[in-house]
Amino acid sequence: MNLKLTKPIVFFDLETTGVNIGNDRIVEISILKVFPNGNKESKTWLVNPEIEIPQGATDVHGITNEKVVTEPTFKELAPKVNEMIAGCDLAGFNSNRFDIPLLAEELMRAGIDFDMKNRKAIDVQVIFHKKEQRTLGAGYQFYCGKELEGAHGAEADTNATYEILLAQVAKYDDIGNSVDELSEFSTHGKRADFAGFILMNEDDQEIFSFGKYKGRTVEEVLKENPGYHNWIQNADFPLYTKKVLKEIKERMSKPKNTMTDAEKLQALQQKFNLR
Repeated sequence: MNLKLTKPIVFFDLETTGVNIGNDRIVEISILKVFPNGNKESKTWLVNPEIEIPQGATDVHGITNEKVVTEPTFKELAPKVNEMIAGCDLAGFNSNRFDIPLLAEELMRAGIDFDMKNRKAIDVQVIFHKKEQRTLGAGYQFYCGKELEGAHGAEADTNATYEILLAQVAKYDDIGNSVDELSEFSTHGKRADFAGFILMNEDDQEIFSFGKYKGRTVEEVLKENPGYHNWIQNADFPLYTKKVLKEIKERMSKPKNTMTDAEKLQALQQKFNLR
């Protein structure tokens, strides 16, 4: 069973200077864009992170400071990356918790307002872990019957992720093959931001997931302690988390129309009856 696509989907993988979403940087990005008609477009870039690549990170992906010193910065590449992913759903391996949040940070640092409101996200790792509990290399062997050559290289990992999802769709009848179905299955819980500092409760209200206000709604906390918003904006939180919090605060400050459609109709009728 092939993927059921209504618009392009981008599979991508990042190699980075570390795993801190707010502070670390991309050193390699690979994108595989799959269109509803089955056509594909791919691109891989090495990136100068403009900070030191720790030896521990180099030990994992093999990318050294010397290798990227003459490569473009992400700010220089950002327009091309944004153009390639525009209007696309996103997919990756551990992408919901790492790759998408970090990509969002890099794009926003480059002055591009990244948003997920009109996108779906599929995390192939979540499907894999829910079904088999393995790593990417083991998953490639399990689903595709092949050894993953070039593991921890962005291009090899990106292509393997795409192949694994195709194999998962073919293997499991209960996960569906549409982006909506796969996105729902590969999501652990609903988050308002990428990093999970702001979650959604059962009533679809934003709540804090950390600190002294953990479990309380954001609106309730900001009404009680307006300074908490400023503290987060000035602290070491991801840019996307700050953006979400700012949007909530702005939403709270807008005048609310509490009249229902029926009440509006009744008011209009009364207005005309008085004439």
